[in-house]
Amino acid sequence: MLYADPDTGETNSFLVGPKECEVTGPCRSMDRKTMFVGLQHPGDKGGGGTTPYSTVSVVTRADGSEIG
Repeated sequence: MLYADPDTGETNSFLVGPKECEVTGPCRSMDRKTMFVGLQHPGDKGGGGTTPYSTVSVVTRADGSEIG
């Protein structure tokens, strides 16, 4: 997932999920200090000995300020 600075046009990487996952539904809390991101069906097809599980990850800033 990338983000862009509208003033400079600069883009940077914000989030990378595991192999073969789908990053879905990024949304922020009402106070804009927490972002929720879904990671669906992660994992290599036919690889590894563990069961991949979909999850929702929570993203916050270390200083507690707004995201975005």
